[in-house]
Amino acid sequence: MSKPLNYLALDLGAESGRAILGRYDGESLSLTEVHRFSNGPVRLPDRGGRHSLHWDVLRLWGEIQRAIAVAGQFGALAGIGLDTWGVDFCLLDRQDRLIGNPYHYRDDRTDGMLDEAFKRVPRERIFAQTGIQFMQINTLYQLLAMVVDESPALQSAATFLTMPDLFNYWLTGRTACEFSNATTTQCYDPLRRAWATPLLEGMSIPAGIFPEIVLPGTVLGRLAPGLIDGTDVAGVPIIAPACHDTGSAVAAVPAVGANFAWISSGTWSVLGAELPEAVITPESLANNFTNEGGVGGTFRFSKNIMGLWLVQECRRTWASAGEAHSYDELTHMAADAPALKAIVDPDDGDFLKPGDMPARIRAFCARTGQPVPETKGQVIRAALEGIALKYRFQLERLERMVGRCLEPIHIVGGGTQNRLLSQFTADATGREVLTGPIEATAIGNLVVQLMATGALGSLAEARALVRRSFATESYNPQHTGRWDEAYGRFCHLSRSRG
Repeated sequence: MSKPLNYLALDLGAESGRAILGRYDGESLSLTEVHRFSNGPVRLPDRGGRHSLHWDVLRLWGEIQRAIAVAGQFGALAGIGLDTWGVDFCLLDRQDRLIGNPYHYRDDRTDGMLDEAFKRVPRERIFAQTGIQFMQINTLYQLLAMVVDESPALQSAATFLTMPDLFNYWLTGRTACEFSNATTTQCYDPLRRAWATPLLEGMSIPAGIFPEIVLPGTVLGRLAPGLIDGTDVAGVPIIAPACHDTGSAVAAVPAVGANFAWISSGTWSVLGAELPEAVITPESLANNFTNEGGVGGTFRFSKNIMGLWLVQECRRTWASAGEAHSYDELTHMAADAPALKAIVDPDDGDFLKPGDMPARIRAFCARTGQPVPETKGQVIRAALEGIALKYRFQLERLERMVGRCLEPIHIVGGGTQNRLLSQFTADATGREVLTGPIEATAIGNLVVQLMATGALGSLAEARALVRRSFATESYNPQHTGRWDEAYGRFCHLSRSRG
């Protein structure tokens, strides 16, 4: 290759967003962070005296424009790709204008919507048509909440777009839903490879608002002129990577072969396997696993687990009380705390929404008859150990359903910086754990862009590039006897709580 190629990955997470410039020289990929910004929910008054959670979508759009302008100063761009979290969405009117601020998935409007959905369409039929795990945050239940509320926004909507699809529309003028993010909605049928129209009609959700679906690696169009001030970037190809951040992260797993498990670790943890087809069986329904789209027509057969959200909310709670600590400080406190004294299930419903997480962790331990964590270190250790034990719990179920042992476990994403959790994962599962790359989502975004422009020929080539370009760290199991004992307590706790 005579000249390196520059690509821009715009990676928006629930806590922060970043713009990563990737430079490919024909042999390796290097990264430069060119812009970073915070993200999070904002509260707005809603009818009935409630306060609802939303995303500040116009501020995010401004940050995207700023990021592209900064990246353009580093030289010509061969492509731009954008990814975000899943399930949340926007609605456009008949003139393709945004209708209102999109809701945040942690908003309480979906409380009770699972039961409401099952009254309309049986649980088994919903799963048969979607293959998606049942979580009240899913798009399906957000839309159902709008149906129940007789929302004027839904009644006037002409087009449904997930969050990255909205930004891609604003960048290119093309309305389409990218495959990996469309599958997170629980409105998509992976067997028919189309929107689950019978299900939507059964929920009284207007099926006509759902646009075409495009695969990862689709060139959506070119950056419209006049959008970015100060830099000549008009005409750059806008490429759909796996627009769901976990889909991009899994594309960057530096694995060899197919017998590996992966964990995308961040605010949420997602544990799974990469498969050629969706797994829609009575057992996957009973275990509430999900089938979300990946790169190259693959499916991520996986399970969401409440991840470092627990630690993030503890840190936020203490900071608001004037007791600010870095994540490294909290991890060191946890490392010094006694091991495996109190066990929490990170997926307990009390941990889902923003609030006083330390108090909730202590309350969970008290009501389950366990020693109550007292210090900050004990609280964080209980959270991290609970996450690792939940990994083992779900890994055992995953392996039974796919019929083979999955080893090693690859952990990618920002959560790999918490080395204590990585070691706990090896200890709890009894498996070798390989961590890295940290910026897996941005890297996966970039390698799909490379595939789309012909610089790489396949996902296998992309993963080989990741292995050449980024280091991994290995963790081997320790103290497995005491972790086995703790896992027995964890399973008993899970059974006793239903």
